[in-house]
Amino acid sequence: MSLRAPLLAALFPLACVLPGTAEAQDIPDKSLTMVVGFAPGGGADTAARLIARKLSANLGRTVVVENKAGAGGNIAHDLVARAEPDGATILLGSVGPLSIAPHLMKLPYDPVKDLAPITMGVNFPNVLVVPANLGVKSLQEYIDLARKQPGRVTYASTGAGSASHLAGELLNQRAKLNVVHVPYKGGAPAMVDLLAGRVSSYYSTPSSAQPHIESGKLVALATTGLKRPDFMPGVPTIAESGIPDFNATNWYAFVAPAKVPAAILDRWNEEIVKVLNDAEIKAQLIKHGLTPEPTSREELARFIANESDTWGRIIKERNITVQ
Repeated sequence: MSLRAPLLAALFPLACVLPGTAEAQDIPDKSLTMVVGFAPGGGADTAARLIARKLSANLGRTVVVENKAGAGGNIAHDLVARAEPDGATILLGSVGPLSIAPHLMKLPYDPVKDLAPITMGVNFPNVLVVPANLGVKSLQEYIDLARKQPGRVTYASTGAGSASHLAGELLNQRAKLNVVHVPYKGGAPAMVDLLAGRVSSYYSTPSSAQPHIESGKLVALATTGLKRPDFMPGVPTIAESGIPDFNATNWYAFVAPAKVPAAILDRWNEEIVKVLNDAEIKAQLIKHGLTPEPTSREELARFIANESDTWGRIIKERNITVQ
């Protein structure tokens, strides 16, 4: 880890985490909102609804999932950064807006200064899928097709600066391809266009892709992590398919407006971690290809800082830009 990662971790609004500084406060006794930066039906939405349902039962009050799709999740992150810091609104944030987008574009919010970490939610690789009628069965065949038809093969993502966008850009850079990026407002609309043949490929969340892989409509070419996930043991990784050390995993983490009092952030951490450790919820998340990874607030701050450092370095080295 470079010096920048611990520096970013230090800058995160964690002064409120220190013991003895929090006053006796609790999550507001009213309807609560969990904002998601993508359209209904994708991996983030799936995780949010499973977790929100259990939170509602445990807290004895409604936790409403509110989808605010657009700009790769940045709209939702900006919305929550500006929300009333009373603890009634939290965000299931994602790798793109928290660790990637700041290196690609000017944002209306600062993920370090304007958002406070609560806990990691889930972590998982994406899976590169193509329509069955594209006629390719492996990553190498996909690469061969892209080289034969430069600029004509396309890939969908959940928005500029998202993990799925960077996965495609990394493959373009590493394999010297010109696969055209097509951003969407979330996983669900991207999947609709993939199934309709309006895009050639998509770095999908496992939960969105699995039913269509099982039905034979889509072919899974490779996953984007360093090792094969347990839920897709028969699908090779991009790394083992000829692109060594390729790693572009996805994750969703819970954050809140930076000025939410420490005691309320701690309570949210306690309640969400309890849900993530619940046997039934864990089983349901894993069934959807989402691995629950509860953390402390400090651990999440360090993780986000390290991811930001890693992606910032890769973006600079690969000269990746957003048009």
